Amino acid sequence: MFGWRGEFLIVDLSSMEAKHVDVDRDLLYDYMGGRGLGVRLVYDHVPPSLNPFSPDSILVFAVGPLTATRVYTSGRYVVAGKSPLTGGCFYSSSGGFFGAALKKAGFDALVVKGRAEKPVLLVVDDGDVELRDASWLWGKGTREARRELGKELRGFSVACIGPAGENLVRYACILNDVSNAAGRGGLGAVMGSKLLKAVAVRGTRRVEVADERGLGELMEKVKARFVWNPVLSKALREYGTSALVNIVNEHGILPTRNFQHGSFSGAEDISGEALRERILVRRSSCFNCPVGCKRITRVGDVDGEGPEYETLGALGSMLTIGSVEDVAALNYLCNDLGLDTISTGVTLACAMELSERGVIGEKVGWGDVERVRELIVATAYRRGIGDRLAEGAKRFAEEVGGEAYAMHVKGLELAMYDPRGAFGQGLGYATANRGGCHLNPYMIAVEIFGIPHLMDRFSAAGKASIVAYLQNLSAAVDSMVLCKFTAFEFDDEMYSLFLKAVTGEDFTQETVIAIGERVWNLERVYNLRAGISAEEDRLPGRLLSPMDEGVCAGKRIPLDEMLREYYRVRGWGEDGVPTHGTLKRLGLEVGEDA
Repeated sequence: MFGWRGEFLIVDLSSMEAKHVDVDRDLLYDYMGGRGLGVRLVYDHVPPSLNPFSPDSILVFAVGPLTATRVYTSGRYVVAGKSPLTGGCFYSSSGGFFGAALKKAGFDALVVKGRAEKPVLLVVDDGDVELRDASWLWGKGTREARRELGKELRGFSVACIGPAGENLVRYACILNDVSNAAGRGGLGAVMGSKLLKAVAVRGTRRVEVADERGLGELMEKVKARFVWNPVLSKALREYGTSALVNIVNEHGILPTRNFQHGSFSGAEDISGEALRERILVRRSSCFNCPVGCKRITRVGDVDGEGPEYETLGALGSMLTIGSVEDVAALNYLCNDLGLDTISTGVTLACAMELSERGVIGEKVGWGDVERVRELIVATAYRRGIGDRLAEGAKRFAEEVGGEAYAMHVKGLELAMYDPRGAFGQGLGYATANRGGCHLNPYMIAVEIFGIPHLMDRFSAAGKASIVAYLQNLSAAVDSMVLCKFTAFEFDDEMYSLFLKAVTGEDFTQETVIAIGERVWNLERVYNLRAGISAEEDRLPGRLLSPMDEGVCAGKRIPLDEMLREYYRVRGWGEDGVPTHGTLKRLGLEVGEDA
């Protein structure tokens, strides 16, 4: 088999046993890998009503047919499971080197089930598997845990959780390598519920490719395209994702003060330019990536990775913290504790506004860096008010009667683009299976950067069709698994050529999009059965009212109009449920309806 390994590693922590399982070729072809494979396994093995923290819940680490090949950005992996934050089927993707190591170790997926009696470390060395006592690591931050494991397991890539995952914070993440994060949805808490502190992987096996010569020729063409693409070779290479801060602020869509405003007076001081001038140490790259968008930074005597754009918004403008040094230090802290920085920032912003309005008694002031630092630690250890903040913005606000101030969709805290200045992004937020996710799809590329072409950001015209198409393409890219940044230059045709050269299978543009659509609909069906209905394809009320100042003032998102068209484009009923005909067309054997 070319590209794929044709083998899963199944680890049962309850029995402390591991086994290799052969994988049906049709399953791999129909879902590719990564997100698609993970979602299918969750659908098949995790009942929608199951508590995500149940021992019967599974956690899937999956790679794709392109992983660990010569294709650029092919070092990513996906973690899939049932989210303790949203209650739905969830995936989270991460870069670094862990994905390539897992693939080289001989597996398309690692499936973890059960719950250990005490903290464990899973070691995968090529085909050999060992479960070790990790009690000595329990309670340690991700930085120390990775450092200690690096001494003991040289040449291994490590993915681990911090105290937030151990304490079941609903938005705990999984960190691998330097500070690459499978960040969203709380899958780090699922890992913690299984008492799995870390997974260490080393692989040395070459990935067999069907057409080495053809792939080599493709990569030569790709190299030239990467060089001239202004986003990949200039903005991301020079500034990383932090390049977005000033651009997004100028367009009036940088979330500020819990989405009360779309611009931040201190944006310049948390921008990519400020990061480069004041705290940058060097650039860093993931496996086989010529872009190098990662940033190693230093504040005082502490080095760390980032902060990325999303963190600069969530821990910067959202909280009115206007110092890149302060945001970077808070980012290091979240990474060490194993907290998703987006959900952390949005939840804290909610608390700040509720404090300001007198809804809660705790004093949480805007821009108070030391108080933010205290609350981040309290959240990770579930101490005091941190125990409630650990539940996420939605649950926290509902508990105190302040639901209107929780900026989320389907329980997932919103990312750092105010949709009142990018209507397609708003539709993407509302319909994303993960919830308030900016990557499903990333309509900012179309509405702000004009990639592949510029659309009027204040118009609903054509948005439903492009959102649905890009969601399908996004699901396919997550299943290959490649970095989404490649979509700044490549389309479904180029992706199909990569797949055909690597696997030898007859992938076409149509089959790539069909796989993405299949994955998207399967997630939708699972979520409907988990109780996440079309009623939750909504935006927070605040974002359905126009801003009263700035370049987006007076603009109202016509969400209902776009949703009706979106359901029609998707082949769903007016109730947002995929029809039997649509499911049958996609080859989904899931019954008559959702």
